[in-house]
Amino acid sequence: MVDFKSITKLGFLLTVFLSSLLMLGQDDNAVTFEMKLSKPKLGLNERLRVDFIMNRDGDNFNPPDFAGFKVIMGPSQSISSSWINGVRSYSKSYSYTLSPTAKGTFTIKQASIVINGETYKSIAQDIEVTSAVDKPSDQMTADDVADENLHLVAEISKTNPYLNEAITVIYKLYVSPNISVSNYQPLDNPTYNNFWSQDIKVNGLSAQNGTYKGKPYRYAILKRVVLYPQKSGKLDIEPLSLDVTVDVPTGRRDFFGQRMYAQTNKTVSAGKRTIHVKPLPLDNQPANFNGAVGDFDFTVTTSKTSLNASESLQATIEVSGKGNLKLFKLPELELPSALEVYEPEFTEGVRTTLAGMQGKVSNQYTIVPSFRGKYPIAPISFSYFNPSTGKYTTVTSNEIVINVLEGPLSASSNANTTLNSNKQSVVSSGNEFNFLKLNPNLTNKSVSYFFGSTSFYLWLLCPLLLIPLAIVFRKKRDAIAGDIVGNKIRKANKLARKYLSAARKQLGNKESFYVALERALHNYLKAKLKIETSEFSKDKITELLKERAIDDSTIDNFIALLKNCEAARYSPFSDVQMQTDYDKASEVISIMDKQL
Repeated sequence: MVDFKSITKLGFLLTVFLSSLLMLGQDDNAVTFEMKLSKPKLGLNERLRVDFIMNRDGDNFNPPDFAGFKVIMGPSQSISSSWINGVRSYSKSYSYTLSPTAKGTFTIKQASIVINGETYKSIAQDIEVTSAVDKPSDQMTADDVADENLHLVAEISKTNPYLNEAITVIYKLYVSPNISVSNYQPLDNPTYNNFWSQDIKVNGLSAQNGTYKGKPYRYAILKRVVLYPQKSGKLDIEPLSLDVTVDVPTGRRDFFGQRMYAQTNKTVSAGKRTIHVKPLPLDNQPANFNGAVGDFDFTVTTSKTSLNASESLQATIEVSGKGNLKLFKLPELELPSALEVYEPEFTEGVRTTLAGMQGKVSNQYTIVPSFRGKYPIAPISFSYFNPSTGKYTTVTSNEIVINVLEGPLSASSNANTTLNSNKQSVVSSGNEFNFLKLNPNLTNKSVSYFFGSTSFYLWLLCPLLLIPLAIVFRKKRDAIAGDIVGNKIRKANKLARKYLSAARKQLGNKESFYVALERALHNYLKAKLKIETSEFSKDKITELLKERAIDDSTIDNFIALLKNCEAARYSPFSDVQMQTDYDKASEVISIMDKQL
């Protein structure tokens, strides 16, 4: 006989057991979304790691605003998925690295995400930020790794040079093999106050192997510059600062086994460097010393030494070698007053390398003798200081005699000639005594007189005919003289064409054009301000022009042209850009001349 009561009881127990299993399975499959903090309390100089972890893939993740903290890295995303004994395990997280901005108690608010069409939110948590601690206990973040493995260094060839002696600064970015750099941009470029500076172009960034503080590193040369100190004493070189994007390995791998990287931005600086500049010794300093520092050769030559009056010859004063070729004045040519001499034409063939300036500079004088004779060109001396030997050197040219073969004599020579001719003896020709003619054999001839002739009346009326032309010419001249603005413009334009004529001839030839344009700008200031602008930096030129009440916009345009001339040596410039710079230079010189 079947016991229905026992069967009913057994069925009830089986139902309860199956329901429990179902509920347990539902608990295992429940969606979780939570926020985990690396620590509940930290110092002002420590880092906080915040992880938002979920066990299901979701969309539309919305992080909190992290009030009181600065996000220095994140969000970085990681996914973990595995099968163990037929059971699938899945985890996805969004991670942030935070830096506190102030002391106090702050709340990390809720984050939200949508999973399977439903919105889930994390629970807000409080964080206490205390004063900075001596030894931060948090684990190494991407910022910490970048700090230890990224260095910007300014290598200086000499820290105690003489005044106007060349030194080289090379900026190197050292990167450890543990990290990689994907991008960088300058934040603060040094201005090199109290230095004459010249950038040396870096042709592409190529990584090289080296060491930094005894450890292997890779480095790239970012910037090279040659400096000539213009003051003695302690001079500071401002730091170069860069914003660098760094990829730091996290030690984790993605779903496909690839190494995962955390990206962060770091600001690195080469630091301020101090140069101790020695003054040039005053002992045994030549009286004609004009600031030349280096190792030079000095010559004075002429294109010819024999010529006729009214012909021309060229005399060239040239200094060549290695040193501050752009920063001193050449000696001037001393000539006899009987020789007519024109303003010299300055020529510069200087290239700047890591060793400093090398090449030559010269002044070429055009000389035209007016009278016959011999004219000596007195010897010229040139003195320079050689930093290698620590001594002054003076070079003196030889005397050159100009022999003018043919031409008129000077007043003193004519007087001597007349005196000599008065002393000559009288030579008899044998015809001193002849008979006088008693019959003159005179005949009547018709004589025409000028007075009363047609020519006489034409010349008499000529002045009357010229009076209307003179009136018209006078009115035209008065109109031109009254046009003050027009006269200033014409004068300024003529001046601009004078200084820019050499640059205009080189349009289309980038290097020659910008060399000529830069020389024209410096020569203009030299002529107008009576200064050697090559001895000054752009900041000094700006200061001088402001003292002369030049408009700021005009000064900015003038300095921009000088910068273009320097940049053009190392950057591609089109013909359109050259024409634009030429037109701009003409306009700037015209405006500046009117203001001066």
